[in-house]
Amino acid sequence: MAKMNGDWIKPRAVGAVFGAVAMTVAGFWGLGWTTAGTAEQRARVQSETAVVNAMVPYCVASARRDPDGAKLTKLGTETSSWTRAQFVRDAGWATMAGSSVPDHLIAEACSEKLKIAKAG
Repeated sequence: MAKMNGDWIKPRAVGAVFGAVAMTVAGFWGLGWTTAGTAEQRARVQSETAVVNAMVPYCVASARRDPDGAKLTKLGTETSSWTRAQFVRDAGWATMAGSSVPDHLIAEACSEKLKIAKAG
């Protein structure tokens, strides 16, 4: 039996390290691996988006129930998206049942939807 020396260990160890690094990079960059924190953040964003999408029609309906249409007319004169969203918050259209404060994401989406409806 041939005597084993340590010359074969170093190239294999270096290869294993480079292979592990390459697989990690490929996994996170190209194969879609993700960390728990990133997965939680994505899930939170998706759920917020779903809630906003579900509540915007309620907000638009609330705006259209304005008795004389004065608020909607005033909203149409607002030029900035921030002031339109603030107007929707102040009008109470983005305050959902059971809540005492307006939701800023719903207000932003609702003001955009009202702007598009007004233009169209």
